[in-house]
Amino acid sequence: MADQSISVDALSPAQTEAKAETLGISKGSMPAGRMFVAAMLAGAFIGFGAMFFCLFTSDSSLPFAVQRAGGGACFCLGLVLVLCCGAELFTGNSLMVCSLFSKKIGAGQLARNWAIVWLGNLAGSLVVVFLVCASQIGAMNGGAVGTTMVNVASSKASLAPATIFAKGILCNVLVCLAVWIGFSARSVVDKVLGIFLPITAFVACGFEHCVANMFFLPSGLLMNMIGVGNPGAIALEGLVANIVIATLGNIVGGVAVGTAYWFAYRTRENRA
Repeated sequence: MADQSISVDALSPAQTEAKAETLGISKGSMPAGRMFVAAMLAGAFIGFGAMFFCLFTSDSSLPFAVQRAGGGACFCLGLVLVLCCGAELFTGNSLMVCSLFSKKIGAGQLARNWAIVWLGNLAGSLVVVFLVCASQIGAMNGGAVGTTMVNVASSKASLAPATIFAKGILCNVLVCLAVWIGFSARSVVDKVLGIFLPITAFVACGFEHCVANMFFLPSGLLMNMIGVGNPGAIALEGLVANIVIATLGNIVGGVAVGTAYWFAYRTRENRA
């Protein structure tokens, strides 16, 4: 008789790697239209987390560490929604390299997914930027929320390229570890608790997440254009450069995590 017991333990690293490969296959074969809509959802979800971050950190009376850790905890909303509600997030999809290395998807499928999902994340983020500005969330706390949006965007747009790249690598190492924990989880509670510390850490440390920056930078630019902060505080070229370089850094960090776990934990059954 087959074993009817139900395990409540998290998946083992080898089981999680196998699951990552299976998910990579389904992601690689998803129709383009469905993929784009799912990616828009992820962009919107991360935008909600970024909005929550700006709201919390607009309280200048909070001590530095409390403000950073609290803002990071608020940002966790985004990845909780992505992993628990279902959506396609560019940074997390770096882990599709597990399927690529095991020859279960082709390089073309990987590139197609990354391109469509990146564009969908951008579209979803911009929808949330528009809605946030239209709903005048920036006017909350006496206008401090809008000022925070501008300050966050200005600081990101003025970073040196090498700094953005390094911060992008570190960011997606933590994000993909959080996603890996989500893959191993057996319940919604497991997922939420498991991703909390890695995501809080990357946000508190000010690392660069390309999808989050698809909200932070355009929202700050839009708020600045309607009169919040010093005129011209955010340069458009700095905005574009940040998102492009952060994307490259995120790819490196995410691929590093996927490669390490594929090499360390792939099983004989998972090999091509």
